[in-house]
Amino acid sequence: MPPIRTRFITLSLVLVLITAACGSDDTTTTEGSEAADSTDESSADTSATTSGGSYTLVDTGQVTCYDTSATTDCPAEGEAFFGQDGEYLGNSPSYTDNGDGTITDNVTGLMWQQDPGERTYYSNAVADLDSFGLADHDDWRLPTIKELYSLYRGNGTDPLGPDIDESELTAFIDTDYFVFEYGDTRMIDSQWISSTIYESTVMSGSECFFGVNFADGRIKCYSTGGGPSGYFAIYVRGSSAYGENSFSDNGDDTIIDEATGLTWQQQDNGAGVDWESALSYCSDLDLGGSDDWRLPNVKELQSLVDYTRSPDTTDSAAIDAMFETTSITNEAGEMDYPFFWSSTTHVSYPESLTTADYVAFGRALGIVDNEWIDIHGAGAQRSDPKTGDPQDSYDQMSESGDNNTLVDAIRIENFVRCVQG
Repeated sequence: MPPIRTRFITLSLVLVLITAACGSDDTTTTEGSEAADSTDESSADTSATTSGGSYTLVDTGQVTCYDTSATTDCPAEGEAFFGQDGEYLGNSPSYTDNGDGTITDNVTGLMWQQDPGERTYYSNAVADLDSFGLADHDDWRLPTIKELYSLYRGNGTDPLGPDIDESELTAFIDTDYFVFEYGDTRMIDSQWISSTIYESTVMSGSECFFGVNFADGRIKCYSTGGGPSGYFAIYVRGSSAYGENSFSDNGDDTIIDEATGLTWQQQDNGAGVDWESALSYCSDLDLGGSDDWRLPNVKELQSLVDYTRSPDTTDSAAIDAMFETTSITNEAGEMDYPFFWSSTTHVSYPESLTTADYVAFGRALGIVDNEWIDIHGAGAQRSDPKTGDPQDSYDQMSESGDNNTLVDAIRIENFVRCVQG
């Protein structure tokens, strides 16, 4: 098994950072927290970070490699499936239990409520902040979707299938530090609230907030008006810089995010491809004088989302306008923007390894009453089969009776935007 590679900033990236620090006219900052800044009394261990700025991404923690259906040895450069999440180590998740009902993330410096308590609804989660004073702090806030997603772990197992044994599942959040529970009626019902409201609406007119489901490892938009099972609310405090991108155009078809230290392909690949092809496209890419490009893991990819933008409200993809995104015609016949592959495999119970995570930079469509509508929102994170024919997947769901209510759009051939750093 080849050694696991550590992400690093190349000399060219360092030079770009120095140049950018001297002043660039092409810089934009997006995705700040709506809450007022607060003092972070915990210190983050950033000695191993690759970030050149204030937005230190926590790694997914996925260390295993996969092909389209099985666990494999991590491939060497030039081999099939090279460049996936499990081959790279970023800032490993690290927490400190403060012994007072709070947890400090040693990578981001954010302090979290340890136990979200009973299920609630969005309006209650907002109202309850007025009287919330855990550990003698009074500057708690609801996390943004990027702050909340920093807690995501890529080693979870999605509880799909019959006769599930909960003891064999792994949540997509670190249960050694955070209190977590699965749903009663449906095990996947463990959705957590963020403060990020979708710029558009889902389900033909419903206002929604983006939340993370730490049972099935996905982001979608949930109604602010309530839900059948309720949601979990966890509060956070500390610097509000997490999630604030600072993009600069390098003038060579690449964009650097000075906040994370990552350099991105300015244009996407221009066409939908399967997962293996997405990995090879990035590993073969020679751009901006560098050839060490890779397919981003799902947390890196989600860091690009600009949740102030959507096809319905800004007539654009949910990404900073500095990036160029190919438009598509979606399943509803509308002009839209693609799903983008990540390098992170989505593991489902008991050991289904056939899907990988993507982020929707356009509408995240599904079928409701035989009509294609936006059901998850631009900025959602879902998963798709790594290979195959979408129609085969729809047929299988039809035969099993799984498509009686909602069916996510299945594309399989998704788009690619490569990263370096």
